[in-house]
Amino acid sequence: MYDDVLMPTDGSEGTMTALSHAREIAANHDATLHVVHVVDRRVYLAAGKDEQDEVLAGLEEEGESAITAVLDRLDETTLDVETELREGVPHRKLLEYADDHGVDLIAIGTHGRSGRDRIVNMGSITEKVVDESERPVLVVHIENE
Repeated sequence: MYDDVLMPTDGSEGTMTALSHAREIAANHDATLHVVHVVDRRVYLAAGKDEQDEVLAGLEEEGESAITAVLDRLDETTLDVETELREGVPHRKLLEYADDHGVDLIAIGTHGRSGRDRIVNMGSITEKVVDESERPVLVVHIENE
């Protein structure tokens, strides 16, 4: 049923809750687990022109660290794992990755933000993935940090 499971990571400890579900599903179906971090281009483009390269480098470093943190948690697993760092609008790049790799399920965490906090965080990436995905999406509520 599931050959490829996508698990986006934002580097938060709460993401590990979603990881436990994604790992379990991938293990039970002998599926490949895809761990992806998307550098939000809107963040570095909002910086001044003279700061954009530095901001982008910092965001890419954070993304690599987020992926490494997931791999560290998977260290003793026999799962096939693929990782990728992408750049763009997060929900679009996640859905594009899912299409490119024939993903059968997206397992994604949500902080459950609402109101002003949701607006400040540019809307819910999870909500946009759910709304626009053509494949099943498992939404895991994660604690706010």
